[in-house]
Amino acid sequence: MSHLLHLPETLEKLVFPSPRPEDGHGGAQGRAAGEVRGFGGVAVDILETPKEYTFFLDVPGISKTDIQVTMEEDEKILVIKSNAKRKREEGEEEGCKYLRLERRASPKFLRKFHLPEDANTAAVTAKCENGVLTVVVEKLPPPEPKTKTVEVAVA
Repeated sequence: MSHLLHLPETLEKLVFPSPRPEDGHGGAQGRAAGEVRGFGGVAVDILETPKEYTFFLDVPGISKTDIQVTMEEDEKILVIKSNAKRKREEGEEEGCKYLRLERRASPKFLRKFHLPEDANTAAVTAKCENGVLTVVVEKLPPPEPKTKTVEVAVA
């Protein structure tokens, strides 16, 4: 009977298979362009404005001290991760175990995003407020157009 407890996850994996991280293929449903697969099911919204890219991640119950935001500048990869552990609930006794735990996401996650060429990897800010992590990556100014004056020869 206990094998039926995991039936929803098994069915979801069959209906919505995701590519393996090592095969290098993207395109899973809901995956952002340029995203590198990580672990954890943290939802993310990405907003592009004329001046910046903004990432919004739902991180309820995770302390801002447990979240790490780093840049792999060589390849312009934004890395957002947490290695936090789930804390015991009030009234939860030692030796008890959950048979199913759906309403609280795992506090461990790893998300990686390839940033576009116009992303300024030196100008990244992050804040965590009310269970939402907001990471802002500023854009580089557009390059100045190069003009060249050509003399017209008179024949």
